[in-house]
Amino acid sequence: MTTQLPKYLFALLIFVLFHTALAQQTQTIAFYNVENLFDTIDGPNDDAEFLPSAESKWDASKYEAKIAHIRQVMADLNMPMVMGVCEIENKSVLTDLIGNDKRYGIVHYDSPDARGIDAAMLYRKDLLKLKGSGNIRFTLPGDYIPTSRDIVWAKYQYKKEYLYVMVNHWPSRRGGAEESAARRLTAAQYATQFIDSIQRSEPKAKIILMGDLNDHPQDAAPQLIASKLTPQITKASGTFGGSYNYKNEWDVLDHIFASANALNGKIQVMAASGKIHDFPYLLTEYKGQTVPNRTYAGPKYLGGYSDHLPVSIKVVLNK
Repeated sequence: MTTQLPKYLFALLIFVLFHTALAQQTQTIAFYNVENLFDTIDGPNDDAEFLPSAESKWDASKYEAKIAHIRQVMADLNMPMVMGVCEIENKSVLTDLIGNDKRYGIVHYDSPDARGIDAAMLYRKDLLKLKGSGNIRFTLPGDYIPTSRDIVWAKYQYKKEYLYVMVNHWPSRRGGAEESAARRLTAAQYATQFIDSIQRSEPKAKIILMGDLNDHPQDAAPQLIASKLTPQITKASGTFGGSYNYKNEWDVLDHIFASANALNGKIQVMAASGKIHDFPYLLTEYKGQTVPNRTYAGPKYLGGYSDHLPVSIKVVLNK
């Protein structure tokens, strides 16, 4: 025997659900290491590897295919409210990426990285108001001048709440994970100093830190961030246990952290919404193993997307 709701209760339920949906909307905040998004123009940075004359034969058709691939990822991420990116050559490639989509604004600063690759972010101007932005530049152990990618930050407003977003691309593991760990720890220390300054001066402001940290969640530098903010991406966030594959081993290099106060209010991070995305086109088979479908393997053009998978969290915007 089935019990049906009286018509007036059913109508009331529909009314409540409809107006609840109107009172809030769910958005995405994402991060994506897009793997060497270079234009085809010879610039002042060390971009010789990505030119039409290079061994890679990086030309307009390959560049346009790369742009189309990233747009496809953005579409499948539901056009993120904020999307942090790294391994982009300059602001020009971001302008090409958003194309005619007037909803998006750009936050970008040229970094001192030798290859000229930067961290940056796109944001939805129809959802957020940009109140300020900047870059955090630092000198790594053993260096005399800054040589790494800057941490890029932006302050956004929604209703009467403020949201800080920090995009990171920490030093690589070149030379060995342990040998290079102090370089990433330096980046983490600068990031936490900035977080501390926000929490002292604007305790109600919410903070999201994201990026390719070139470290796993259990390593010292991400743990320093985790002492201030809550990790949203873990091995359990994806099918393969990571966002990056190295020597047939998956692990998390791409992170998102959120401040405790971001779990409530007008801007509300949905608990346990962290996800490593494995859309089928982002993956391929190599020697019997599932790996990211990357653009190049050395100088060989594969025509794929990136050597990293994108990560995201869900955010509810309450009216």
